[in-house]
Amino acid sequence: MVPYPGSSPNTRPTASRSGSTGSAGRSRAVPAGALIACLLLLLPAAVLASVALGAASLPAGEVWRDLVSHLTGDGRPAGVSGIDDAIIWGSRMPRTLLALAAGAGLAVAGAVLQTVVRNPLADPYVLGVTSGASLAAVAVLTLGPAGLLGPLHVGVSAAAFAGACATLALVIALGRRDGSLAPARLVLAGVALSYLLQGVTSYLQLRARPDQLSGVLFWLLGSVAGAQWRDLGLPAALVVACTAWLLLHGRSLNALAMGEETAVLLGVRVHALRLQLLAVAAVLTAAVIAVAGGISFVGLVVPHSVRLLIGADHRSLLPATALAGALFLLLADLAARTVAAPMELPLGILTAVAGTPFFLWLLRRERAQGLAGRES
Repeated sequence: MVPYPGSSPNTRPTASRSGSTGSAGRSRAVPAGALIACLLLLLPAAVLASVALGAASLPAGEVWRDLVSHLTGDGRPAGVSGIDDAIIWGSRMPRTLLALAAGAGLAVAGAVLQTVVRNPLADPYVLGVTSGASLAAVAVLTLGPAGLLGPLHVGVSAAAFAGACATLALVIALGRRDGSLAPARLVLAGVALSYLLQGVTSYLQLRARPDQLSGVLFWLLGSVAGAQWRDLGLPAALVVACTAWLLLHGRSLNALAMGEETAVLLGVRVHALRLQLLAVAAVLTAAVIAVAGGISFVGLVVPHSVRLLIGADHRSLLPATALAGALFLLLADLAARTVAAPMELPLGILTAVAGTPFFLWLLRRERAQGLAGRES
């Protein structure tokens, strides 16, 4: 298994001459408070840009006046047309907020899964959660609710939520060894199930009618283009609640990151904690996928990048990861509707373009660290 970076919560990664991450005690960290403050300053500017830019770009001042007027309960301000108000408040603002919630949720879920399996390559996609949600959604789209579940009729979002949770439950069952969860087995079970579920999804995609293909692509690649205000409540509430719960267990997460034996010595009930963390990660992922489709790489790229900057103390890692994930996906969505305008790209394309080079760099970096460790 790939060595988990930052095995001590006080570890601060640094680049040695070979470019590898340093061990505990060597530091080139960005202070956690400084990173969080920087992200908090960047987010409002990114939100304003996200609402102002698009197929029909609007002046930033007009956007600002309209947003402030709605937030204060005054409605549409003077000087803003009804069409512009519909674009700003009725279309782009819910889209922007959904991108923020989805990015934060996927990033936090990735950080949790990387800690649980002690592997920097783990994320909801690697463990099959995303594939399970996409399969359930595509099955409802192509077969219909009755064709999938017989007498039970469920919506696409509900099916995606159930598919994500069911997949993780199966991964947990397959990842058990001698009554406990084995991190390496969890990863292997997740990867195997992910390939299987993707194969079934591809079969359903081949059977889809032409009028169903756009919906199928949405669940395979992800998008927040159709976001409405009613879509925001559940994912936003779950992201806030789950992140708050994780922060309350920050010390236990730090202990788990240092290894199972150390965590046990520190009084952590490792098996129960792992199950709780996996459940939280599944809920976060399912809530996001149910409204935004399958968005890959956010849970891999963001938490590992933040960990490289500020270390592995989850009391600062989790809020920084949530903010960075929200900013990352918001910028990806902004690029998705501007780089190829007037055509809009699915979010999965942009996150893959950003995530794949990082993923390959991470593999190369961990391989170099493994070789250096064997030589020493």
